[in-house]
Amino acid sequence: MIRNPKGRTLSAALQHVCLVLFAALLLHPAYADEQVLRLATTTSTDNSGLLAILLPPFEKSTGIQVHVIAVGTGKALRLAREGDVDVVLVHARKAEDKLVSDGYGVNRRDVMYNDFVIVGPDSDPAGIRGMNDAVAALGKIQASGSIFVSRGDDSGTNKKELQLWQAAKLSPKGDWYREAGQGMGKVLQMTGELGAYTLTDRGTWLAMQSKLPLKVLVSGDPRLFNPYGVIAVNPARYRDTNYRGAMRLIGWLTSVEGQKIIADFKIDDQPLFIPTAVPTAAP
Repeated sequence: MIRNPKGRTLSAALQHVCLVLFAALLLHPAYADEQVLRLATTTSTDNSGLLAILLPPFEKSTGIQVHVIAVGTGKALRLAREGDVDVVLVHARKAEDKLVSDGYGVNRRDVMYNDFVIVGPDSDPAGIRGMNDAVAALGKIQASGSIFVSRGDDSGTNKKELQLWQAAKLSPKGDWYREAGQGMGKVLQMTGELGAYTLTDRGTWLAMQSKLPLKVLVSGDPRLFNPYGVIAVNPARYRDTNYRGAMRLIGWLTSVEGQKIIADFKIDDQPLFIPTAVPTAAP
């Protein structure tokens, strides 16, 4: 029952009008937009299965629905520059810092890390098994003419791979070098089918290794370190961005609870990612 300031009961018709106005307020774009958060992230966080366990608790506690766009890091950062997403979770520190310095991103925070590894067939025709020098290993792959499958998609993994070729002072070209233009999961499948080599993040590898005829052949090179960061799109540049939702997600990812979920996400007792925002949450 609704009463006016003098205590008299409002008519049923007026009550209906009030309810309609209240519902309209809830459905106003400015309010509705805050219930949806557009997250651009890498295929590694998606293919590994991390997002499937990390986002539901956030959505349940906040009522915010996260729309995930899983692409290469380069594409994710372009979406941020164009104002087409609210927040990004990526792994290419130099490109991340440029997004912030150019005024398109704000409040970058470290979230977690893993590493890259070079995988290939058990027969290992390039003879790189056991090496911990990724640059030298790529040189041997090229010299042997063995097939190497590149992401070729401007992802964080692709950026790292190209940095390694540059460090080796090599320009990969020829039939042996295949640019897939695909996410990490599909590239690993292609690599397995071709009996080839590729560079992959360890998280996606651990999630898919049981289905692939491949082995980790090169690891442990400090140059293969793979940190992930989260960045909100700058609301001063794009006023319609869901900045509050982005900051709530950043807070969740770097909270004790969020970091513990990351630390506890394992396959065969091996962590896919190591949290860094709360070091005590690391295994």
